[in-house]
Parts: sequence; structure tokens; C-alpha cells
Amino acid sequence: MIKSIKFLIDALRDELQHYGEMLDLLDRQQAHLVARAASEVFQSISLIKAQGAAIQQACARREECRRAVAKDCRQPQEAGFAALIPILPADYQPLLLALVDENNELLQRVHRRARQNHLMLRRSVELMQDLLNTLLPSRQGSVYDDTGSRPASAAAACRFYEAVG
Repeated sequence: MIKSIKFLIDALRDELQHYGEMLDLLDRQQAHLVARAASEVFQSISLIKAQGAAIQQACARREECRRAVAKDCRQPQEAGFAALIPILPADYQPLLLALVDENNELLQRVHRRARQNHLMLRRSVELMQDLLNTLLPSRQGSVYDDTGSRPASAAAACRFYEAVG
């Protein structure tokens, strides 16, 4: 059982590291958004996507380790940390509790920062759409509606050279 607990601790630490790296990427992306550095924002998207995949792998490993600890403790595989930690050896309880709490806190921070960045990106798209509407007034009013789909155009969009000339 101690071996599976140590694997779980390693998995939780790995997951924590990946969340920290994601938060750093999101912070950098936000700085690029504020600086209006479009190419850096574009590059950050692929880095964030790759980090998201790494987080998914780390979560899958952590879940596998948690299930192994549950099995070693003769608990259902669905048993969560709240049920498992109190029945583990006392020497490991504080560390596991701290790692779970830190992961949860960092995950919340990642979600908050991702939402902030999303709102900033969305606002940038809206501003660009307004600019396009000013330059090409006969174009569609908005790119996406509230449901996230493109509204049908009431009038055919004019060609760029027709709008300018």
C-alpha cells in the first residue's frame, strides 16, 4: 500500500506542476493580449493547447493512482480523496491533503485566468468586427450571435473592391 501511496503523491505533484505551467502560459498570454501582441497571442494558443493535453494525461495518471490506493485500502474505486485520506497511514495524510488542496486551488486559478483571457479575446474580436463594419458597412453586423452560431445575412455581402471603389 505504501508504494501505491507514493505513486499517488508523485502523480499529484506532477499534476500540480502542470497546473502551474498552465497558469504561467495563461499569464503570459494575458500580458500579450494587453500589449496587443497578436503574433505572440496566436503562438500562445498552441502552447496552451499542448499544456492542456499534458494536464489531461497527468489527471488520468493521478486517477489511476487514486484507484490503486482505493483498491489497496479495500475501498470502492470511486472513493474520492475525502474518503481515502482519513484511512491512510497518518504520516501521509497531511501531505496528501495539502497536495489535493493545492491542486484544487491552482485549478480554480487556471479556470479564472482562462475565463479572463477568453473575455479579452472575445472583446478583441468584437472590436475588430466593429472596425470591419465601419470599413465595409454592408457586411454582416456580427460574426456570431448569442448561441455561438453565425447569423444568416439579410443582404449579400459586397466584395471588398466594390465597397472601396
